[in-house]
Amino acid sequence: MPLVVLLRGLNVGGHRRFRPAALAQQLQHLDAVNIGAAGTLVIRKRVGRKQLHAEVERRLPFPADIVICDGAGIVRLLSQRFFAPTPMKADVVRFVSVLSRAPRFHPRLPVKFPSRGRWLVKVLAREGRFVVGMYRRDMKVIGYLGALDRLFGVTLTTRNWHTLTAIAKVLRT
Repeated sequence: MPLVVLLRGLNVGGHRRFRPAALAQQLQHLDAVNIGAAGTLVIRKRVGRKQLHAEVERRLPFPADIVICDGAGIVRLLSQRFFAPTPMKADVVRFVSVLSRAPRFHPRLPVKFPSRGRWLVKVLAREGRFVVGMYRRDMKVIGYLGALDRLFGVTLTTRNWHTLTAIAKVLRT
């Protein structure tokens, strides 16, 4: 099954600017497909994770966290109904965070941030290395998403649910 590469902390507020499409072009020998501007690539040719990690790392213009996961895991995740009973409001965004490795901590879910008052981030479930939740469009959200690293005890990188559906579409072709 194809692999998915997720780069963390790129193209955020003008910091560590980078063109993922150019990286995908450099990785054409691996049949790489770029998804969006956040550093998400689908690698359709069979390659080992260590080899892929080393090749991506070598081609980046600066150090970055590189998370690699199986495309099959994303397809399985999207088949579940985490959000079914909840009608989505315009200010709520569905997300998936991918843990860099097995979590050190296993918090009881669901959990919301802040813990009192109107929630800004709500973590609904964890499936393997995938953490599923929702956040409201608010300036404080980035800080709460950063708190997920501490909650699980490992780094993770976050993508919008729509990005995962775009990944699944590439995986199906």
